[in-house]
Amino acid sequence: MIILVLQGPNLDAIGNISAYAGERVTLDKINSALRKSCCGKDVQLKILQTAKASKALKFIRRSGKKADGILFAPMAWSQYEYSLKEALHIVQIPVVEILLDAPYSGSTEPSIFSKACIKTETGHPDTVFTTALKSILDHLSA
Repeated sequence: MIILVLQGPNLDAIGNISAYAGERVTLDKINSALRKSCCGKDVQLKILQTAKASKALKFIRRSGKKADGILFAPMAWSQYEYSLKEALHIVQIPVVEILLDAPYSGSTEPSIFSKACIKTETGHPDTVFTTALKSILDHLSA
């Protein structure tokens, strides 16, 4: 089983944000936790973090043909990036959206992607990514 993990703009700066909050959350720790959650399972993760919507579009269109599902942390894209919403609709595979709690999220507005996803998981970055992975794996094995 192949799961794409698409992490949007500024997620690579989560270490800086967590330092302001007095925590030690980094993108490497998040990705390591995701990989650890896949140990002993027939699950392959393809992870991309980018701030460029065009790069995200290529990732969805090229990798989405072979993938079984997508974990998507849109970050700032959650308010305006309709081209990504359309791309997720085109590939027609299950998507679980990941939204972060404050202070990690810069927005309190609803995401444009929520209705296009099978589920939206919201929480602290230390746990919400692995929770979302479990959600998509449960959905795919049902």
